[in-house]
Amino acid sequence: MSDLYAPPIDAVRDAVARALAEDLHPLGDLTSGLLPPGATASAELVAREGGVLAGCLCADETFRQIDPTIRVHWSARDGDALVPGGLIAHVEGPLAPMLTAERTALNFLCHLSGIASLVRRYVDAAAAGGNARVWDTRKTLPGLRSIQKAAVRAGGGRNHRGNLSEWLMFKDNHLIGTTISDAVGRAHDQWPGKTVEVEADRLDQVEEATRAGADAILFDNMSPDEVRAAVALVDSIVGAGRRPLLEASGGIGLETIAAYAGTGVDLISVSRITQSAPALDIGLDFS
Repeated sequence: MSDLYAPPIDAVRDAVARALAEDLHPLGDLTSGLLPPGATASAELVAREGGVLAGCLCADETFRQIDPTIRVHWSARDGDALVPGGLIAHVEGPLAPMLTAERTALNFLCHLSGIASLVRRYVDAAAAGGNARVWDTRKTLPGLRSIQKAAVRAGGGRNHRGNLSEWLMFKDNHLIGTTISDAVGRAHDQWPGKTVEVEADRLDQVEEATRAGADAILFDNMSPDEVRAAVALVDSIVGAGRRPLLEASGGIGLETIAAYAGTGVDLISVSRITQSAPALDIGLDFS
């Protein structure tokens, strides 16, 4: 697995520990506790449908936390394309711990692979219209953000800011009682070196943000024609100078993303890829 696709290991360990505690508190796995002691088994992780794999590190950690003697031999890794019936991994070890870990490991794999698979569909659809990259938002499941964002990377997408401390982003509610120019000026003064982004839904806001020196501008809920006009306006202002990062966002789906990708923006943000991606069907088949 490429390090690019790997979530932070401390986040993985924490998420897995919380998931297992949720499944095992207070008395543990009562059913598996009745199985013959010493029984061993082998099983295969298999894709039930096509997609893109993500979440291997989480599955590995799940089995490890339940029983470190369980061995997982991966045939595919995060970012790999999956075909229906394709082998993902061979798992072997004590039977009872494998069954205890099964559902949690699959929950991570199915959810994260679902994200990666949906991202890949958006990336492919955008490529049909232009060079804009697809990136995510902060609309993630609480406690799983860095892990979900790793799945976005596995699907070929890019990551927007990870949290509120990474950079400054002025939306309409942040501008109550101030102006775009004043907000951008204060941000650059107080936090030099931090990216400052401004959300705009009108051309006059785009112009003000550009002239104020915003590092990035988000074109919010604009049509492709409106975005194209906004891009042209920015280019006319900056000329041969440094252009801010330009982002399109708001209700962009698979059927429209190609049109937005052809407008000249650098990035297209899609909240659905982390907020409501359908799980990919993956199973654990025991021999």
